[in-house]
Amino acid sequence: MNKQKRDRVYAVLCTVLTLIFIAVMLFMVGELPPLGRADNPDINEVVEFYMEEGPEETGALNAVTGMILHYRAFDTLGESCVLFVSAVCVFILLRIDGEASNDTLVAIDRRYEPTGDPILTQTFKVLVPAVFMFGIYITMNGHLSPGGGFSGGAIIGAGLLLFLNAYGLEKTERFMTSGLHRRITALALCFYAIAKSYTFYTGANGLKSFESAGTPGAILSAGLILPLNICVAIVVAMTIYSMYIMLRKGGFNK
Repeated sequence: MNKQKRDRVYAVLCTVLTLIFIAVMLFMVGELPPLGRADNPDINEVVEFYMEEGPEETGALNAVTGMILHYRAFDTLGESCVLFVSAVCVFILLRIDGEASNDTLVAIDRRYEPTGDPILTQTFKVLVPAVFMFGIYITMNGHLSPGGGFSGGAIIGAGLLLFLNAYGLEKTERFMTSGLHRRITALALCFYAIAKSYTFYTGANGLKSFESAGTPGAILSAGLILPLNICVAIVVAMTIYSMYIMLRKGGFNK
């Protein structure tokens, strides 16, 4: 079978599988129970348990954070891994290898960067630190009030993009390189996986764990929820920044 025929068969199979998937999804939507019925699966004692017992068991006043980083922590690890995999896919699809060197690509990219714009640089000297501080606050305070690693990481990632667009790649890549990106992302994911594996193992086997709920309302409370929020924020911020860099110029400096 030649390449043209293989491509045609591949396109037909992809189309058929996509149509089957759409049909299955539409069928499942049609089988969903009506919204608001008292016997629906989502109306049960779980929500009541989270609201009443969650603060005491997890130490987190924010019930959503207590749920996603304590009761459903492995599910959140999966979401963080999805972000990491999406960044890897962007690397694979957009990385430019070949005759054009990375220095050439960066030089071309810098044609569209601001060159000493006083309004932009002076404004961002005030705005960027404020964005970083707000992102850190949202992350660190996620177990006490609305916020957490996902929203805080998105804000920190936005701060990185503001800095990049105000001061250019050369200054940004003095501290944000591909090596740093890989190391801190891998470290955050590994810490998250190891920490929650330990606590789930001790909990499932009735063993005493160092994790403590602490005093609800205190900044250093809720056991591992605070450091896990930090890990999630790191992964989110790095994913946002790395995707932007790859879409912008197709590569990272080493």
